Parts: sequence; C-alpha cells; structure tokens
Amino acid sequence: MLKDFFSKKKKYASIPREEAKQDIPEGLMQKCPSCHKIFYRKELDKNLNVCPNCEFHHQMPAYERIESLFDEGSFEEWDQGMISENPLGFPEYEEKLEKDRKKTGLNEAVVTGKGTIDGVETACAIMDSRFRMGSMGSVVGEKIANAIEHAKDLHIPFVIFTASGGARMQEGVLSLMQMTKTSVAIKRHSEAGQLLISVMTHPTTGGVSASFASIGDYNFAEPGALIGFAGRRIIEQTIREELPEDFQTAEFLLKHGQLDQVIPRHEMKDVLSTLLDLHQGGTQ
Repeated sequence: MLKDFFSKKKKYASIPREEAKQDIPEGLMQKCPSCHKIFYRKELDKNLNVCPNCEFHHQMPAYERIESLFDEGSFEEWDQGMISENPLGFPEYEEKLEKDRKKTGLNEAVVTGKGTIDGVETACAIMDSRFRMGSMGSVVGEKIANAIEHAKDLHIPFVIFTASGGARMQEGVLSLMQMTKTSVAIKRHSEAGQLLISVMTHPTTGGVSASFASIGDYNFAEPGALIGFAGRRIIEQTIREELPEDFQTAEFLLKHGQLDQVIPRHEMKDVLSTLLDLHQGGTQ
C-alpha cells in the first residue's frame, strides 16, 4: 500500500549476524591502542601508520618506510638473500624464522640499501619489528655493518631506523658480538668524514639501544617511542624506587639530553632532506 511506502524507517542499526562478521576480511580494520578508535587499514596506511585521531605512531613495515622516504624508483636493496641459520641448535628456531619470513615477506629483521632522498644519495638500514621483534642476530648485525661499510666506501651519508627488542637470545653470544661489530663500522664511517643519522622508533631496547642506535651524529626518535636498555620493572627492583610515568619514552629522553629531537613521522622526510642537503658539501 502507498502508506506503507512512506512509513517511517527504523532509526536503529541491526546487529550483523555472526556469519556476516566472519565475512569481513582479516586485516581490513585496525584498532588504535592509544585512543581505541577503529579505522580502515587503508586509511592508516595513507596516513603513514599514524592514527588520524590521536596521532599515535603505529609500527611501520620496513618497505613502507622506505617508500615514504626515498625518491620513487631510486632504492637499491643490499644483501636481500642473507638469512639466519641456527648455530646453537636452538629448538624450533628454524621453524620460527620461516614463519616470520612468510608473515612479513622479509628474510630478516632489517632491510639495507641505498637510494636518493630529494636527490641526495643516501644509504640506510631500516629495522622491522614484525620479524622476531626486530631482534638483532648475526645476520642483522652483518647486514647493518656491511651497509655502513658500503656507505663509507661510496662516500655517502647513512640513515638508520631502529625498531628492536634487543639481542636475539637464540644466537647467544653471537648476537651480543653484533653490538661491537656495528659500533666499529660506525666509527670507521665517522673517521672517513661521513654523516650518520639515527632515528629510534618504537621499541628500541636492549643491545640495539646500547650500541648503534645511540651513536649517530644526530640521534632522533619518533613520538612516544619506548627507548631503553633494561625493562622498567627490573630497574625499579634494582634501585628500589618508583620511576616517572614517562620514563624511557622519547619525550623523557629528549628532556634529559639523550636525544637531539623528537620528530613526527609526517615531518621526517623534510628534516632528513634538510640535514642531508646541509651536510652534502662537507661529506663528499
């Protein structure tokens, strides 16, 4: 009937059936752990993985970060085929590595290479915490040290983005050795008159924070990044004092002189471009 056509529509939304919920593709939506709002995954990707509501900096995959920084088509990857073995015979280590390779599309927790940032040739190492929490094993250390040595030989600056839970326990002392190896490579790079910029992202902890992450000519961090060596609970138990609420955050370190600047992700390329251009004459 005609009156049924003009009848008022329901003002409430129906709750989707359980079957309908299961039809939503996995990974389509993502919830911000800071403000708890839910966004389309594509919306976050377009915003460089920064929450549009509260500006929380979500972790960023290595290749996405490279795409956001380097000029289109300029990036050349180094040591892509280098993969970890199991030197200590640690149970199920190979299986876990293979699982992370399939999950991330990476062979290890760092991507190295060179390209141009606004026309300035630059080498880099970009860590990815999705692979074994960005832990530093022998291959991660080897790739980073190799990349720094290549940058020295090419007489170009080096930029490193860290994201790591520390040394990889499955490789024992071989992991700890990478702290020295990478630090020595940086020393040689510096003695050759080359620029090194370190950007610490969430999280940068353990042996990585105590070695190559903290000895750049410029030491930067993204907002809210957790940066430190030992965990908060361990430190509190050791010194028997309660630590400040913002302890080990990027903002806390900046306030206490351990960082040069905290830089939002949307401003990162402009800052790097300015510094690289400024130092270009003195690094040739």
